[in-house]
Amino acid sequence: MHRLHVGVIDLVAKAPTKSLWARIMNANFASVMPQAVSAWCEAEGHKVTYICYTGFEDLTEDLPSDVDLVFIAAFSQAAQLAYALSNLFRSKGAVTAIGGPHARCYPQDAQKYFDYVLGFTDKEIIRDVLQDCEQHRPTGVCLAAERQPPTLPSVRERWKYLEHCLEKTPMIQNVPMISSIGCPYTCSFCIDSTVPYQQLSFDTLKDDLRFLLTKFDRPKVAWHDPNFGIRFDECLGAIEEAVPQGSIDFFAETSLALLSEPHLQRLQRNSFQVIMPGIESWYDMGNKSKTGKKDGIEKVKHISEHINMILSYIPYLQANFVVGLDTDEGTEPFELTKHFVDLTPGAYPAYSLLSAFGQAAPLNLEYQKDDRMVAFPFHFLNTQHAMNIIPKNYSWPEFFGLLSDVTQHTFTNRAIFHRYRVMKPLGWRWMNVLRGMTNQGRGRVKYYNKIKGFLETDKKFRAFYEQETNEIPEYFVDWLRRDLGPFWDWLPEGALYHDPHAYLKSQQNGSQPVAVTRAGTESSSDGKLRIKRPEQVQSV
Repeated sequence: MHRLHVGVIDLVAKAPTKSLWARIMNANFASVMPQAVSAWCEAEGHKVTYICYTGFEDLTEDLPSDVDLVFIAAFSQAAQLAYALSNLFRSKGAVTAIGGPHARCYPQDAQKYFDYVLGFTDKEIIRDVLQDCEQHRPTGVCLAAERQPPTLPSVRERWKYLEHCLEKTPMIQNVPMISSIGCPYTCSFCIDSTVPYQQLSFDTLKDDLRFLLTKFDRPKVAWHDPNFGIRFDECLGAIEEAVPQGSIDFFAETSLALLSEPHLQRLQRNSFQVIMPGIESWYDMGNKSKTGKKDGIEKVKHISEHINMILSYIPYLQANFVVGLDTDEGTEPFELTKHFVDLTPGAYPAYSLLSAFGQAAPLNLEYQKDDRMVAFPFHFLNTQHAMNIIPKNYSWPEFFGLLSDVTQHTFTNRAIFHRYRVMKPLGWRWMNVLRGMTNQGRGRVKYYNKIKGFLETDKKFRAFYEQETNEIPEYFVDWLRRDLGPFWDWLPEGALYHDPHAYLKSQQNGSQPVAVTRAGTESSSDGKLRIKRPEQVQSV
């Protein structure tokens, strides 16, 4: 196998930006897997150019021009940019592959624009792509391991790629780490709900933490686990064994069910600075929030008391909600959330619009069977700008009116001041002020009001939301055109649209994309691994 020049692009941002929040934070959202892929490619003897795109780089200048193979990692909101980049690289003779959440959620669509579409990806899958490295057109090959990788390159092994990201952030520098994969909870809307939970090596974790102490005076580690600390005592024991207490600051997303007071005391001793638990709903997910059968106002009071207790140990807490669930009806869910905001002024509420990302979760099949899917361009599927499921119990204007109202309540001067006042560390105080005053907070109130206005006054706009037409409103098309800039011209024909029922159709007619595992490869006489064509491999 000859030495390839491999490009790896982590699309943290979907478009250029001048946002102050993005300037401070975007580089901290770099993903672990693109760095792992880079390390695996280099270990196979190939030259690697790694790019973390945060929205401030000039991709027309930074993209490598002589690559043989390009891996692009993307969430669905960056899919249109990824498709344009693939088209650009293909025009220059390169082979392209896409991985990350979009590849797992929308493989049928991604196959149109990439030679390889990667599901669960381990070192063997990357080796197969490197050895095959051929054009698969007009339909790309889906490759997937049977499960998530049992091991990942350590921080030490991917340090050169980490440094590339850290150089891009002027203030806060978080090192992405992951200690476990998958999730033991079964939230029906979540991409991790069907991924078996597995703990990664504690020995690697300990070595990584010790290594970081040689690079920073006081490192900051952001755990990328879907739910950090499921094996709590073992995980905290590994941290305590590896580094002195309080020498590293940690950020983690976890469930309220794990945040008992004894656990919080231990997290505080180990300098956990940020916790992001999921509340999700006032009527459901009781096992995840440890509220059992409590719902409505009873659940609000219980969780508010719990979170106020958490804030006595952890400086910063983001409470995550999903808005628009089928259990929501009338004004009550929104009024309950406003009551929570008043009772829990130290928490930063983050509202995510209910969205169905292709085949990410089994529940998505039900939305597609019920014909409730709206074909929003991927660019707006970030749980903030578009809800691609028709609400079960609300009209569109009513829903956005209530959403605007609760968001407005969350970011009034009074609420922002109370959030500032009750927090102790000065830095976290101003972080909340920044989030509340920018597009992270008040900017969304303006946006939701604008969408509500369009829905009430623009018949064509409303018709798209109501599935009466597939014509995407010019408001969104113009927005996407501005965001893509010079890459708009590289967007392949048809890439503005996708079939929102592709998952259901693949289940009904057996046209699920072929996922080639190691069983779908063969060795040729020259020893090179060959990936069989899709028609040669049974669909899995």
